[in-house]
Amino acid sequence: MENRVAIVAIIVEDIEKAAEVNGILHEYANFIIGRLGLPYKQRNMNIISVVVDAPHDSISALSGKIGRIEGVSTQTVYSKS
Repeated sequence: MENRVAIVAIIVEDIEKAAEVNGILHEYANFIIGRLGLPYKQRNMNIISVVVDAPHDSISALSGKIGRIEGVSTQTVYSKS
């Protein structure tokens, strides 16, 4: 399967779930090109952008696992090629 580049945007509104999110990201570490995490203390949340180069199924699985965590939202944007 061909790899795609994608950005996975993650908003962690329940700070106690940050460790669970990080655990999932660690599972997919070999696909991660870069990651930017911003603690937004005024709103008591964390905002994370993760850039990946991976097969579509792996990107979907990563986003899906994170999106199923209570108190966490995710959205993925894929490259056209």
